[in-house]
Amino acid sequence: MENYKGVQFEIRQDTSAESSRGDDNLGTMICFHGRYDLGDEHDFSDVDEAKRFVEDEVKNIVMLPLYLYDHSGITMNTTGFSCPWDSAQVGYIYVDYDRIKEEYSVDVVSEKLINKVLDILRDEVKTYDMHLTDDIWGYIIDDTDSCWGFYGRDAAEEAAREQIDCGVAKC
Repeated sequence: MENYKGVQFEIRQDTSAESSRGDDNLGTMICFHGRYDLGDEHDFSDVDEAKRFVEDEVKNIVMLPLYLYDHSGITMNTTGFSCPWDSAQVGYIYVDYDRIKEEYSVDVVSEKLINKVLDILRDEVKTYDMHLTDDIWGYIIDDTDSCWGFYGRDAAEEAAREQIDCGVAKC
């Protein structure tokens, strides 16, 4: 239990959070793993078909590789891990140029926009990794108010303090 401005609150792990991939994402994650159901639903039958798609469409998509580290839990990133025994590439996250043009209301996908999209894809993977590593939290204030689904413990604590500030200030 924590105390902020005389109000008790508690931060707890959100054990029933849904995957971040159900939200509105720009990228599509195509993943293959023998033990885990990862990423988004897709129509690729195997990893080779997905690789052929990426190779064939490389000039029409923005994509990043997806790597998984599997050792007493799983974690994912776009840069890889140093352990060759417990990590490997499991897929890709990508978005095609048509979707980018539609999303940003542009006729041409510029280098600047590609860099922005790459940052968004990295952020989507970071958020998904928070789901994979159970880094989703909620708060309970004085057993009367609660909110759940914050990615990162710090975000839940900040939200609880803001809610307390709002109540103290009668907003």
